[in-house]
Amino acid sequence: MYTNVKVGQPAPEFKANAYVNGQFKEVSSKDFSGKWICLFFYPLDFTFVCPTEIRGFAEKEAQFKELNCQVIGASTDSVFSHKAWFEKDLKEVKFPVLADTNHRISRDYGVLLENDGIALRGTFLIDPNGILQAASVNANNIGRSVDEVIRSLQALETGELCPVDWKPGKPTIKK
Repeated sequence: MYTNVKVGQPAPEFKANAYVNGQFKEVSSKDFSGKWICLFFYPLDFTFVCPTEIRGFAEKEAQFKELNCQVIGASTDSVFSHKAWFEKDLKEVKFPVLADTNHRISRDYGVLLENDGIALRGTFLIDPNGILQAASVNANNIGRSVDEVIRSLQALETGELCPVDWKPGKPTIKK
């Protein structure tokens, strides 16, 4: 399932309709050239674990921006489903949420559950040059840690070797 994308290789480019802060827009990975991208997939709108994660990313969006990183959510639901759900329950979300209705993006990133037509909880950090630097996939019943995604991004941005449980301000390992 996970053979389509590899850390250290160019990340698959994407372009899709998205719900962005109350509007429908076409969003492309190329729109964020020169920035880090945190692309995260979730299974479905109007579910139980998904809003906890989406709110988690929304609460930390300013930290991502400080790190020159654009947060982008994605599911296989339509922009209309996103709009209905976000206007009802997730008004605080400002980042783009892709509508991967043709399943191309979730398939390209190796997170599509083909039989169900939904994505696993995949998180991908793409550097400003379009290279995939980190990938994590959880089963759909397990929410991810947004703090760990930020810590990983901070570690990647050092360009150095970072030991276990490294945090900003802690020493890195010299080569």
